Amino acid sequence: MQENLLGDMEMKGGNQPNPNLGYGNTEFPNADYPGYTPQQNPYGYPSAGYQPAGYPPPGPYQVQPGQAMPNQSGAAWMPLPAAIPNCPPGLEYLSQIDQILVHQQVELLEVLTGFETNNKYEIKNSMGQRVYFAAEENDCCTRNYCGPSRPFIMTIVDNTGREVIKLHRPCRCSACCFPCCLQKLEVQAPPGTVVGYIVQNWHPCLPKFTIQDERGQGVLKIRGPCIPCSCCADVNFEVKSMDESAVVGMISKQWTGSVKEIFTDSDNFGIQFPMDLDIKTKAVMLGACFLIDFMFFETKN
Repeated sequence: MQENLLGDMEMKGGNQPNPNLGYGNTEFPNADYPGYTPQQNPYGYPSAGYQPAGYPPPGPYQVQPGQAMPNQSGAAWMPLPAAIPNCPPGLEYLSQIDQILVHQQVELLEVLTGFETNNKYEIKNSMGQRVYFAAEENDCCTRNYCGPSRPFIMTIVDNTGREVIKLHRPCRCSACCFPCCLQKLEVQAPPGTVVGYIVQNWHPCLPKFTIQDERGQGVLKIRGPCIPCSCCADVNFEVKSMDESAVVGMISKQWTGSVKEIFTDSDNFGIQFPMDLDIKTKAVMLGACFLIDFMFFETKN
């Protein structure tokens, strides 16, 4: 009896396992992203195993947020943000970033034959996560006979294959001798809803543009160098206020190396803007990047 009583006391006084005080405090992925404040309710991600339009059919794998999709060159997608009131669907990504990287894909057929193909671009954030994918829609004759001056429609999709932005460039002139028919690009987000325009301004020497809202009112100005030539250095197009007294952003054509610059027309761009800039204006700046690429850097090599 006494031995049993002592045994019970030892069991009650023995060392008990300490609870894991850190359990349940796991940090939310990407919480260290600049300008992002972790929330109590994390963003809703697309379900595992989703299949964006135009990609290979699903196999025995599952796609988790932030991981690379199969056959996508190891590129990870930026996690899907929560919906924002009065924000065009799909533009929520732009609310969390102040820098965009635009990388044009190298087309093997174009390199080997000189045959102009539809341009395709990866649009990433500063962490290298893919935000959007852009693809030109054009016919063979227009691409190869009109060259860089060709009109085009550019469709931009997000990681679910949803069309979030559509760009429309009509057939216009860019020479200084035709000031009444200069370049213009229309930006729709979502497709069918105009959110702004890029309008070329006449100038005898400098490439100048105006970023307009959906009503055609000027919001920002873009000014490039006198000779936009990418020779061993970046080419910067400053984004300024309407009175051109302050620089609020930059569109930079990045030097990619002699081999790539000589033998391909594949270009890399960087876009910088304030974090709190209007989301629609950010989308129009993205459209301005494509117009600048076609006007000054889309050359046949």
